[in-house]
Amino acid sequence: MSAVVVVAHRRVKNNRLATVGYSWAFMAMTNSPHAKVHYRRRKDSGDRHAALRHLFNKMLGQPFHCLHSEELYNPIRAFGDTPPATST
Repeated sequence: MSAVVVVAHRRVKNNRLATVGYSWAFMAMTNSPHAKVHYRRRKDSGDRHAALRHLFNKMLGQPFHCLHSEELYNPIRAFGDTPPATST
């Protein structure tokens, strides 16, 4: 006779980290021209729902890379693009 396996609760993500991450990504998107360009490019390419999550994942990976490579943070290298010039 085969055993029956029941999964009562599956933890996919850390909800606290996700909540903070979305807030962090939203604030970065509204205040950083590099993050805004990255978010807009993802959103315009049809990735509307996941664009903010992708921005958060990218922002979370940047400090990790800096710590492991012992490099200083460079937004142009991190996002791979330059923001549009703003007129003042």
